[in-house]
Parts: sequence; structure tokens; C-alpha cells
Amino acid sequence: MLLDQTGRVFYRALSILKGMDRVLVTGGAGFIGSHLCIRLLSEGYRVYCWDNLDTGSMDNLTSILSSPHFEFARHDIVQPRDFAVDRIYNLACPASPLHYQRDAVKTIMTSTVGVMNMLELAERYGARLLQASTSEVYGDPHVHPQREDYWGHVNPIGPRSCYDESKRLAESLLMAHQRQRGASVRIARIFNTYGPHMHPNDGRVVSNLIVQALKKEDLTIYGSGCQTRSFCYVSDMVDGLVRLMASDLRGPVNLGHPVETTVRELADMINDLAGGHSRIVYHSLPTDDPYRRNPDITLARERLGWEPLVPLREGLRYTMEYFRSIIGH
Repeated sequence: MLLDQTGRVFYRALSILKGMDRVLVTGGAGFIGSHLCIRLLSEGYRVYCWDNLDTGSMDNLTSILSSPHFEFARHDIVQPRDFAVDRIYNLACPASPLHYQRDAVKTIMTSTVGVMNMLELAERYGARLLQASTSEVYGDPHVHPQREDYWGHVNPIGPRSCYDESKRLAESLLMAHQRQRGASVRIARIFNTYGPHMHPNDGRVVSNLIVQALKKEDLTIYGSGCQTRSFCYVSDMVDGLVRLMASDLRGPVNLGHPVETTVRELADMINDLAGGHSRIVYHSLPTDDPYRRNPDITLARERLGWEPLVPLREGLRYTMEYFRSIIGH
């Protein structure tokens, strides 16, 4: 049952008296989520992290576990749970094809039933909810670069659809709740992001290539290598999420690096940073893999004052140092 207006005002007054906003980060033990938790703690929030640890790791939270203003709970957002909060960042969902295709039904449930649970929680306490959507809502785009008003080109029954279509439905759920119930929502369309805390075996192109290069193995490219992506360093992405949450911009808003890079260029850069010991080998392109992907970030620049600051080569060097520390090469 939703709190009435008096109950919401009373809860908000208690929160103000405590002097510290309560922020929930779902998927907070994951790659981006863990960096977001660290950033929010540094800004004086009381941070609550929920993660079912299917793809997240407690190792990502080591630096903040002892903080008196941080609390972790192993929880799956598909299961309802009552919790009084002021803001919710919903990052709960596997984001790499290897992980989200492993249990397609669970992926769909996370971005539908789970999102509905988060909306109910936000409405109950008058909290603002930021949904981590994805560039995958554009599918294999016919418009380039991708603007937020482009509706996309998505295969609704392909192997990637469990992620693509459930994220599209999540956006629809947020907008329906905003229009019908006055929910305070924010939608971030996240493009390829990389950096420390990535899982070494998540199947994503940056982690795959770095691990292979550090082990002096062949670098695997799927397709011709001419397909493009935009690679945003994780600190820049977290800054975009924080700015969007604090803004009056509902979204959706593209967050990503506007520089388009081919997969072959990425592989060459990683190989060079690792010492140039690997050769490149080519394999067949996965089904429905998008050929071009690059965000138009005009909206984020104009309304959030945001754009990425970390150059790709510099970010890859930081990321490579992290992977060296965890795989021992």
C-alpha cells in the first residue's frame, strides 16, 4: 500500500532531520554500481547496496564495507522488499551478452518485475528512481549517431532480445508510472563502459581483449573488426548518472563517449599497451550484433553539463593495471 501524502511528508522530514539522504543502489556490487556506491559515499550520502551477486562481487566493495554509512544486503529485486529511501539507482541486471543470455527468463524478470518493484518502492516513499537503461534499446541502428528520439531497430525474438526488449519495456514502465501516478523518474541510456571492477570473464570486448593481451594470447575479434562502439570510462559514466539524478531532466538521456572506435582499432591499442605480443584472429559475428554504435550526447551536454573527460588510451591503461592485479600478469 502506498503512503498517503501526510506519511510521505513525515518520512521526508525525518530524513532531513537525520541530515543524510538514504540512497539505494541496486546491482551495487557490480561493475558500474560499485563505483557509484563509492562516489555517493564520498559525497556524504548514506548508501544501501542490494545485489544478488549473480554477476556482482563483494571484492568490488572492499574499500567501503567498513564505512558506517554503507550497508550491503544480498537481495534480488525480483522479490519485493520494503525499505525507506530518498533515491534509488536501479542498476540491477546482467549487462554482458554472455551473462544476460545465460538465463534469458531471469534477465526479462529483472527488468520487468524487478523494475515494477522498484517503482512501487519509489512511489511508497516519494523517492526519485533512476533506471539504468542501455544503448541496446536502439538495436542495430539505422540512424547514426543515435539520438534519444530514435525508436530503434530491434529483433524482438532474437537471442539478445531478453535484454534489449526488457530494457525497452522498463523505460515504458517508468514513463507510464510518471504519467499516470506522478512518479519521479530518470532514464539513462548507457553506452559501452569500461574500467576497473569489470569481470575478467564477462565476454565484453574490452575485458576479453585485455585479458588475452596480458596473457600474450591471440586477440579474438568477432566479425571483420570494422564494427564500431563508443567506450566511456567508468568514472565519467558515474558522473553522468549522478548529474542526471540531481537534474530536472526525466530522460531518456544518452550517456556515452561520442568518439566512435572500431573494434580493430581497440584491439590494436590494447595490444600496443600490453607490449605487442599478440596476433589478431577473427571469428564469426554473433547473431544481431550491432554494426555501428555511437551516441549523440547533445542533450547531456546542454542539460547536464556533462561529457566524458578520460581519453580511451588513458582509460585502457588504468583498466589494464586493474586486470594485472587480479589475474597476475
